[in-house]
Amino acid sequence: MAYEQELKCALEAAKEAMTFIMSVYKKGFEVEIKSDNSPVTEADIGADKLIREILHKAFPKYAFLTEESKDDKIRLTNDYVWIVDPVDGTNDFVAKDGEFTTNIALAYKHQIVLGVVGVPVSGDIYYASKGDGAYLIRDHMTQKIHVNNKTKDLLALISRTHNTKKVDDALKSSAKISQIKCVGSSLKACLIAEGRAEVYLKYDDMTKEWDTAAFQGVLEEAGGFVLKHNGEPITYNRDDVYNRGGFICVNLKENIVG
Repeated sequence: MAYEQELKCALEAAKEAMTFIMSVYKKGFEVEIKSDNSPVTEADIGADKLIREILHKAFPKYAFLTEESKDDKIRLTNDYVWIVDPVDGTNDFVAKDGEFTTNIALAYKHQIVLGVVGVPVSGDIYYASKGDGAYLIRDHMTQKIHVNNKTKDLLALISRTHNTKKVDDALKSSAKISQIKCVGSSLKACLIAEGRAEVYLKYDDMTKEWDTAAFQGVLEEAGGFVLKHNGEPITYNRDDVYNRGGFICVNLKENIVG
């Protein structure tokens, strides 16, 4: 298996981070507001440190891009970059709705080759490495997952806290969409990978590389697609970390809407 050691380490880091995050979640926490007006808690900061320490010890030559650490642009000269969001969906964490995730991905020469998405509240872990398919650990059992082949009566997933009118209009104008459901964080793309939904799209500039990297690895290995609205795939380890113009996640290309 390609990237076997990296995947093993990323899974270990995700599990350790998830345990720490849940300890904060259960005991209570203070919420601070960052310069970009997004919330941050002890869970974000502590899990980021924990993940970086575990990954760096095992792969000291790999660079990092994480939401909670200063962006060291030396990463742009490195073929290997860990891309991390320790608590994706901090708003969901604060609201205690359970729909937040821990995202760890590895990019090699701007392409995602490994993705791990952990769900601290349930303990579920979605993971994939390039060319080896996508998997879900649930209740201590590992199962291979794949997108479904639906082309009608589709379920579209939207953000609980960052949805826009443009997304609503695009979904409501599509004859293929029969249901729309709010779901937090990277779970939206993972549910598509698991075959439980079909469409998730965004048009805004709000997401960054660490929001999409891990779930892109999972969804693509599950047979789905993560594309910019011009049809091109998202690349990683860019100077500009914003996903400008948004993206779409689908089970099948023929279900692209908007």
